Amino acid sequence: MSVKTWLSNLGAPLRDYVESIGYGARAFANLLSVSPGLLKRPRLVVEQLHFIGNYSMLIITLSGLFVGMVLGLQGYTTLNKYGAEQSLGVLVALGLTRELGPVITALLFAGRAGTSLTAEIGLMKAGEQLSAMEMMAVNPIQRVLAPRFWAGVLAVPLLASVFSAVGVLGGWLVGVQLIGVDDGAFWSQMQASVDIWNDIYNGFIKSVVFGIAITFIALYQGYEAQPTPEDVARATTRTVVISSLTIWWLDFMMTALMFSK
Repeated sequence: MSVKTWLSNLGAPLRDYVESIGYGARAFANLLSVSPGLLKRPRLVVEQLHFIGNYSMLIITLSGLFVGMVLGLQGYTTLNKYGAEQSLGVLVALGLTRELGPVITALLFAGRAGTSLTAEIGLMKAGEQLSAMEMMAVNPIQRVLAPRFWAGVLAVPLLASVFSAVGVLGGWLVGVQLIGVDDGAFWSQMQASVDIWNDIYNGFIKSVVFGIAITFIALYQGYEAQPTPEDVARATTRTVVISSLTIWWLDFMMTALMFSK
């Protein structure tokens, strides 16, 4: 193999990757540019918020409850070794509001709602519904993609809040009701140690960023999929993989910026 061929084989995937980033950035800018038109039709966003958020509520609530229960049980086992079991409420609350709440909610949202959005947009493209809208002078990005995008951006922070709240309740059930940690110490130390700006607000910012990333990835994969059942299925798989990796990368970057002081 010549050097020219080797460089060509090496550069082609890199060029395709850079091109895909450019296409994605342009699509994101286009999506934002048509979003102000939704102010005239907010019902479109509300309908999608119900579809995306309400239908994800059950899995988010149950997952939050069991994650909180496991965190309470494991936290008590660790803290008890150092005689600090009264700080169980602090451990549960900080673990949920800072990390577990936003991250696990985002992963569940990508698996539940993200795949649904990709499949829906991909099937609409395969059925030429998007092309029909263009023929009728209706912008499919503004009419179809933008409401779903902003509904996802709103849904993830709300679902993350529910996850964290139910998770704290799960930790209280295990720590106070099952194990016997003092009820007053559980809540009072939690209230004294959890800061609304450094902990809750930073977790909220994480969930907003995750919502933007996941929803855009899901819509972009569906919109760019080839109009065949096989490629729509592959696009759905790519949504889960890319969203999961993006969530972990963004979580590391934001954690390093928010909690490095």
